[in-house]
Amino acid sequence: MTHYKSNLRDIKFNLFELLGRSEILGHGPYEDMDVETAEAVLDEVDHLATTKLAESFESADRQPPVFDPESHTAPLPEAFKKSYDAWMESEFYQIGLAAEVGGQPAPPSLRWAMNELVLGANPAVYMYASGPKFGEMIFRNGTERDQKIGRIMADKLWGATMVLTEPDAGSDVGAGRTRALPQPDGSWHIEGVKRFITSAEHDLSDQIIHLVLARPVGVEGFGGPGTKGLSLFIVPKYDFDLETGDLGERNGVNVTNVEHKMGLKVSNTCELTFGDGKPAKGWLLGEVHNGIAQMFQVIEDARMMVGTKAIATLSTGYLNALDYAKSRIQGADLTKNYDKTAPRVTITHHPDVRRALLTQKAYVEGMRSLVLYTASIQDKVAIAAAKGEKDDDAIKLNDLLLPIVKGYGSEKSWTLLGTEALQTFGGSGFLADYPLEQYVRDAKIDTLYEGTTAIQGQDLFFRKIIRNQGKALGQLQAEIQQFLDTEGDQNSGGQLKDERELLAKALEDVEAIGTAMAMNAMSSDVRAGGDPRNLYKIGLNTTRLLFGLGDVVCAWLLLRSADIALQALGTDLPESEQRFYEGKVASARWFARIVLPKLAAERVIAEGTDLAAMELDEASF
Repeated sequence: MTHYKSNLRDIKFNLFELLGRSEILGHGPYEDMDVETAEAVLDEVDHLATTKLAESFESADRQPPVFDPESHTAPLPEAFKKSYDAWMESEFYQIGLAAEVGGQPAPPSLRWAMNELVLGANPAVYMYASGPKFGEMIFRNGTERDQKIGRIMADKLWGATMVLTEPDAGSDVGAGRTRALPQPDGSWHIEGVKRFITSAEHDLSDQIIHLVLARPVGVEGFGGPGTKGLSLFIVPKYDFDLETGDLGERNGVNVTNVEHKMGLKVSNTCELTFGDGKPAKGWLLGEVHNGIAQMFQVIEDARMMVGTKAIATLSTGYLNALDYAKSRIQGADLTKNYDKTAPRVTITHHPDVRRALLTQKAYVEGMRSLVLYTASIQDKVAIAAAKGEKDDDAIKLNDLLLPIVKGYGSEKSWTLLGTEALQTFGGSGFLADYPLEQYVRDAKIDTLYEGTTAIQGQDLFFRKIIRNQGKALGQLQAEIQQFLDTEGDQNSGGQLKDERELLAKALEDVEAIGTAMAMNAMSSDVRAGGDPRNLYKIGLNTTRLLFGLGDVVCAWLLLRSADIALQALGTDLPESEQRFYEGKVASARWFARIVLPKLAAERVIAEGTDLAAMELDEASF
């Protein structure tokens, strides 16, 4: 037995019952990936995840890599290498990659369903295995030279990194000072220091390709201030032959530090120094100066990964807590407390434990649906692209959902792991005897990776709502409203009437929060005589809006799932399926009744926001 407990039944429910992915599998660009094949893939990956991938999860945390500053290396523990090799040898990493880089075309929804299993079992395995996916991105954006590099990366299973952050710039990517100097042969020399770079050093592959944001120097019209002045460069750890991939001398980029972290310790987080003793040679991706837009293709995939990882960890945390609660005997039933001779019961009999378990279950199922619903929107984007078309509505809706998947998903998962899941174990949850303490430590980074929760909230409001003039948000709201307007829950015979009313009220409350923020945006326009300080009121509520939208979308998907479950419960079912569908209904009802009413209070807070917090002198904090 390993630490990892998957929920393949719920993954399949989401794909095939809730989201109807059988409609696209076996057709069009996914002709070779039919439903039967997709289910077989999930079954095999589930087995691999719960065995070989999960086996090194604990030991790699206890014996993490050690950085050698003389050789600039940080070798990984042998047990972890075995897990990594098992994943790469299975070739399941090819699912969802483009055929041009040796992949097996598959819808994003299947890819992310599969990825949940890997990320829940051993997230660092997935993160170190990013080379082929990065190779696909280089191929898609590159010149003929770059396309060769992309193919070689996928063929030779090279590692890869995304290199943005600098020590003094932090999340302000546009403040980066790393420079790129053009050379007579068409290459570039990179100079600078980058920090918090995931997987920048390891011994899992012969080569690591760094995708580096840097500011070009001496190129007319490019290299100006801010993010728009950044270009994206392909910088290898070793020089290599562009035709064969054969490695040459070490390039002038070295890891100069590996961070000591509270969690996810087997994943090397590095400081990279470019031009360290010799030039760091690289190539301009696509021979165009469009760095931030190119890098965002990687960032968006990474944000989806982080949200999926967070939710996968909460899922296995909940299932571990559930198993413990079913076996832990303590105290008498609350109704028999007066009787000192009453039999002791498992803690699942205690009301607060049931509250904690049902809260975890509801959030896990709601957020899994959130991830896979978002992936189903990505299916639309991919299918249109395969036809040489562009589904702009799907692109914008995906853009809107990504900060919710990442920001809401990571915060709710981290919070519930650290409270409800760990608390279910009592004092035992604080011990290394159970995986919860590692889950909690590993999960905290998810709220920080690829932009903190505050950054996700600002991205949601300013870029995905205001810049889009609310079109994508309106599309999402209309879809939820259409569900609410359907003639009395056709599938469930009106059994969810109260919960639908709670969703309708919650949708109204979240719309009101957004309206209050939009009014603050309009009243902050100095050109129209506004007060720019009203932008502070928006900043005080962006996270509130992010969480509110997350609650509403999860509730909507849970209630859709409950409709399906109630219809299934009207048929003859095996007992396991009966219990599964009853659980789906219970999750939806619990979430609607316990979570959604709180949004009315959030609305009051948002509408009453003033500037008191911003006017308080720093010395008073």
